[in-house]
Amino acid sequence: MRSRRLNMDHEHGFVDDFFGSIPEGFVSKAVSLTSPRDACRLSSVCSIFRSAAAWDDVWESFLPSDYPKIVTVEDGGCSSKKQLFLRLCDHPIVIDGGNKIFFLDKHTGKKCYMLAARDLSIVWGDTPRYWRWISLPESRFAEVAELISVCWLEVHGRICTSMLSPNTVYVAFMVFKSTSETHGFDSQPAEVSVGLSGLEGQTHTVFLEPEGGEATIRRYPVVPRTRMGMFHRVREANPNLRPSPNRSPVPVLVVGSSNGKVPKQRKDGWMEIELGEYFVKEGEEGGELVMSMKEVKGRNWKGGIVIQGIEIRPKPTFIT
Repeated sequence: MRSRRLNMDHEHGFVDDFFGSIPEGFVSKAVSLTSPRDACRLSSVCSIFRSAAAWDDVWESFLPSDYPKIVTVEDGGCSSKKQLFLRLCDHPIVIDGGNKIFFLDKHTGKKCYMLAARDLSIVWGDTPRYWRWISLPESRFAEVAELISVCWLEVHGRICTSMLSPNTVYVAFMVFKSTSETHGFDSQPAEVSVGLSGLEGQTHTVFLEPEGGEATIRRYPVVPRTRMGMFHRVREANPNLRPSPNRSPVPVLVVGSSNGKVPKQRKDGWMEIELGEYFVKEGEEGGELVMSMKEVKGRNWKGGIVIQGIEIRPKPTFIT
C-alpha cells in the first residue's frame, strides 16, 4: 500500500514538473475547451490543472453566452464563475413570471428548462368540473394542475428553440404524480410527441401507470361519452362519487401487449414520462418546439393525476 502511494506521488510529481513549464493561462485555455465534467476530473490530476481549472475564464466558457440576460443580480451573487455555474446546476431559478424554471446540466453546461403547468395548454384546463388548480409544498411552482376526470386528455407545451443550447439532443418529460384517486390510465396508452410547430413529429405511446406497460390482454368497460353530462350532474350533488361499471352491457376496450414506455420515479418524489426528443441545430432560431401528450381514443374516464409541468433537458451522451 505504501509503495503504491509512493508511485502515485511520483507520477503526480512528474506531471506537475512536465506541465509546470507551461504558462498556466495556456493550461486554463485547454481546460476551457473540454467540459465541466472533464474540468473537475483534470483538477484531480495535478496542482497545475487544479489551479488552471479554477480560473473564471474556464467556467465563463461553460456558462451559456446569454446567461446575463437570464440570471438576475440576486440569482448571480457568487464570488466566482465556478460558484455561479454550480449554483445554477443545483439551485434552479424561477423565470418568466413564475411560469418557467431555468437550470444547467452539471456535466455539459447545457441549458435546461421546466415549464409550469400554468405555462401549458391543457384542454378543459379552465373548467373546474374537469381540472382544478392547487398548491403543493413539494412543487417548484405556485400552482399545479389536478385532473378530476375527463375522457379527452390533451396537454401541450411550447418553447422557442433559440432558448435552448445549439447542437444538442434534448429530451422532454411530463412531470406528474399519481394520487389515491388515479383511475383510467391503465386501460389505454397515451400518445406523446415532440417536434417543431407546423411539422409532424414522431409519435409513440406511453402508459401513465407503471403496470400499464406490462399488460398482455386486458378488458375494460368503456363509459360512453353520452353519459358524461349525467355523471357530472350527479357528482355535483355528491363530489365523492366516482364512475362505476354499469350493470347493463357496455362496450369493452381490449388492450393488448405494448412496447409503450412507463413512468420513472424522480429524486424529488415526482414521476416523469418521456415525451420524445429533438436535436437543436446550430443557428436554428425562431422555431417553436411543441411537446404533447394526449389520450382521446379510449373514450374511458380517467383522472386523479397531478401535473407539475414539462421538463426539457439534454440527452445523456456518456456512461455514468
